[in-house]
Amino acid sequence: MNKPVKNETLIVITNGLLRLTGNIVKVLSYPFHFIFPKKRFTIPEFSPAKAHPQNSQKINRTIWQTNYSNRVTLPIYCNYLVNRLLSRDYDYRYVSTEAREEYIKTHADERTFNAYSKLTDGAAQADFWRIFTLYNEGGIYMDIDGHLVWNLDNIIHENDSEVLITRRQLYTNFFMASEKGNIFLKDTLDIIINNIEQRKIEGGVFSLTGPTCLNQALEGKTVNTRRDKITCAQGTFSNEYFQYMDKKMGKWNHAKNENLLK
Repeated sequence: MNKPVKNETLIVITNGLLRLTGNIVKVLSYPFHFIFPKKRFTIPEFSPAKAHPQNSQKINRTIWQTNYSNRVTLPIYCNYLVNRLLSRDYDYRYVSTEAREEYIKTHADERTFNAYSKLTDGAAQADFWRIFTLYNEGGIYMDIDGHLVWNLDNIIHENDSEVLITRRQLYTNFFMASEKGNIFLKDTLDIIINNIEQRKIEGGVFSLTGPTCLNQALEGKTVNTRRDKITCAQGTFSNEYFQYMDKKMGKWNHAKNENLLK
């Protein structure tokens, strides 16, 4: 269910300006990393809120992100800076591959952890972890190449239990905001665990742990949604080359289905 959005035209214009800026950053980053091939920038594991919240809300004021490394290229770091600029009254947490596993091991039951442990692909692990973490902690998840297009306080309202985005009338999972314990997250996690246990690898990562599971869990349900172009964009500042410069062929679509599970 899409709620009316204030300043929608202005948000769309801002999105366009960010896309222009992102494309300029990408173009300039090719010669930058040619001249400085080893140069990387560090995304902090924790960045506290820089401003005091103006109001209370149901959704935990924590942004969660993960990646194969927090030592990133210039475009990914610029993407991070844009997000921090637009979420000044939110804490930020980066979670590494190792920390993801440790968190789930500590907080999950045996069946859930065993399912997670069977995953071999980093993107599939991140799919699992984001659902589990939002269910357990609440907050906002964004892919490492996703960026806000407007101030986060104006995207999430005080009575929102969740904010999801749609693209071509389907739910996506590169941006998700939810209060702790939201039932649709539990439903999504149950589908993912069942897929892993039944070794449903035919559709690849997208179907095993990704957006297909979210759409199945939300079928027939009404949730709070926004269109992606007035909420969060993906790939504006970066592309596969810059995101996986230190992990060639690391993107999820290169993973062979038969290798997704141990």
